[in-house]
Amino acid sequence: MNIVVLVKQVPDSGSERNLNADDKTVDRGSASNVINEMDEYAIEEALRIQEAHGGEVTILTVGPEQATESIRKALSMGPDKAVHVVDPAMHGSCALATSKVLAAAIGRLNPDLVLSGAESTDGRVQAMPHMIAERLGIAALTGARKLTVDGSTLTVERQTDEGYEVLTASTPALVSVWDTINEVRYPSFKGIMAAKKKPVETLSLADLGIAAEEVGAAGASSAVLEAGKRPPRQGGVKVSDEGDGGVKLVEFLASEKFV
Repeated sequence: MNIVVLVKQVPDSGSERNLNADDKTVDRGSASNVINEMDEYAIEEALRIQEAHGGEVTILTVGPEQATESIRKALSMGPDKAVHVVDPAMHGSCALATSKVLAAAIGRLNPDLVLSGAESTDGRVQAMPHMIAERLGIAALTGARKLTVDGSTLTVERQTDEGYEVLTASTPALVSVWDTINEVRYPSFKGIMAAKKKPVETLSLADLGIAAEEVGAAGASSAVLEAGKRPPRQGGVKVSDEGDGGVKLVEFLASEKFV
């Protein structure tokens, strides 16, 4: 089975994140960048399918030059090769433009299965898998907590607030996963060394037949007009009970529009 795993490099959610002052995009240059957490579970699931059914696993990333660091880490887990779409014109692209680039790159690889994390920690909108599947004209089995492969038939348990739904589709298809689907393996020393020699193909927008004006800030469907730092946390309000504590509490809740 030919599997493509979408991997995004994101600023570490545990560290401070900032926006560039000029265009309000994420300042990735000063951030501590890592593989998007959910994508690691997608990589692990791809490797488990490969071990059970054979085939090839390809990592696909759209991002700046520095995203190579995350590509090599992803490869150290076990995938066979990677494709890196990198082009200065991509800076400031919206989700719609990014989905167009990813779909074009996936089309070149002609996979049976595309795997991704259910969301990215820098965006958290859970829309990219749906956008890509729509552009490719394939099924989107999203939010999976379990994936079963039987020949060309895929069955997933889609995690919901109430439990799960069972969905099936035939390949080719796209499946996005939550962190409940598996336990991610740690790269071995052998895997880390082997990753240095694995092929990484670099593609530009021209290679994908996409014009520069279709992406980037100029072609974005949305823009950040204003942003500011989160205000310092303020002290809470203390209600002293002098026989009228209940009344004071209700008055406070009413003033904050909780009741």
